[in-house]
Amino acid sequence: MQSDSHPNLEEIKKLPPEEAIALLNALLEKDKENDLLLTLRGQTFWKLNKRREAINDYLCAIKINPESHSKVLLEYAQTILAYYNKDLLNP
Repeated sequence: MQSDSHPNLEEIKKLPPEEAIALLNALLEKDKENDLLLTLRGQTFWKLNKRREAINDYLCAIKINPESHSKVLLEYAQTILAYYNKDLLNP
C-alpha cells in the first residue's frame, strides 16, 4: 500500500473483497463525494452478490458525476437483473 492518504485504486482492487470494502468505507468517510471510490465499492459489493448495495453505490456515483463509469455498470446490472429464461426456471 502507498504511504500517502489515498491508496492506489488498483491496489484496492487486489485486496480480498471484505478488506477492500472496509478500506473504501474509511476513505469514503473522508471523501463522501468521490464517485471513483463509490464505483469501486459498488463493483466490490457486486462481487459479493450484494446487488442492492452495489446499485445504491452506482446511483450515488452517478448523482455526483453523471458521466461516471457507474452509469455503464448500472445498465449492465439492470440487464442482468431483467434477464429471464423460462427454460431454466421450469425444466
